[in-house]
Amino acid sequence: MKPNNPFLISGYYSPEFFCDREQETRTILDALHNGRNLTLVAPRRMGKTGLIRHAFYCLKEQQPDIVTFYFDIYSTQSLGDFVRLFASTVLGQLDSAPQKALSRISQFVRSCRPVFTFDELTGVPKVTIDLASVEEENTLKEIFDYLGSSEKRCYVAIDEFQQIAEYQEKGVEALLRSYIQFLPNVNFIFAGSKQHLMQEMFTSSKRPFYQSTQLLTIDPIQQDEYANFAIRHFAVHNVNLPQGVFNSIYEKYTGHTWYVQCILNRLYGYDRDVDMELVVYATEQILSEYNYTYADLLKAYTSGQVRLLKAIAKEGCVKEVLAGDFISTYRLRAASSVSAALKKLLENELIYQTSDGYMIYDRFMGEWLRQQQF
Repeated sequence: MKPNNPFLISGYYSPEFFCDREQETRTILDALHNGRNLTLVAPRRMGKTGLIRHAFYCLKEQQPDIVTFYFDIYSTQSLGDFVRLFASTVLGQLDSAPQKALSRISQFVRSCRPVFTFDELTGVPKVTIDLASVEEENTLKEIFDYLGSSEKRCYVAIDEFQQIAEYQEKGVEALLRSYIQFLPNVNFIFAGSKQHLMQEMFTSSKRPFYQSTQLLTIDPIQQDEYANFAIRHFAVHNVNLPQGVFNSIYEKYTGHTWYVQCILNRLYGYDRDVDMELVVYATEQILSEYNYTYADLLKAYTSGQVRLLKAIAKEGCVKEVLAGDFISTYRLRAASSVSAALKKLLENELIYQTSDGYMIYDRFMGEWLRQQQF
């Protein structure tokens, strides 16, 4: 069903509702078509998932017989979690006939008990597995063997791939690499939002995935391309979005895709010509909806950490958090305390470091913090 609002803030529909990224899409298609695995790195909410799904859509258009898989491992905490998610994503999807799918799964997956349900519309089996911890590695191998046995070309995207470095089990990277390198019919996209971790995993000679993929980093969508996309969709809706108003939104969020989309989505829904007053109204509506969430989140942090968070929000971007001027301006504690608070906020991804300095990760939270009393 076609979306009512062209400014999607989750999921993917079709190229009609996907803005630009033409060069990045070509890079992905070229890498996968020529048998190269790819590492895709960008801050969260910059549009990695949409780009992957767009690339998969384009691949399907070119080669209808291929099979694509996408799964996000951000919430996984262990190898067992990974294997369960991998199994539910992949098993049963390589054959259109349910009986053939069941037969192939039974042939390859012997270390655990697959539980089958069926999609009411398509009849395709949905599989979950009853997994004992001692069988995790065996089951993982069986899933890879199942993939490798297919006569179809398969493309697998694993999002937030850096999460495997957090697992309690040792050697997960080496284990995955040992299976992945021997699958001639399968190529992978490893996507991640923690740039330093992803770079380390794929460019350090000490790590199993060293030089095993083509690297691609994505930046914000070009401003002019994004403006043309937005103004065109508003015009189809008989609504005027002035270029100057769009530019102010884009520049406020430095082109960070999800936040721009979120504002445009609200403006489109108001069904009237857009001006800056309406942009302010849309922004206030969003911040009021997040008010309780943000206030509750801050309860988990010390007063020193919250004070540093507010100070960074007030500045927008801070090159040197430990600089004396910054510390004294915002009456922060000693440099050692600020350093410890910074480390905690970075670890929990409330702030992140760019080439320009430290910023609040959630742009709406940054705006909300700027409105709070210091």
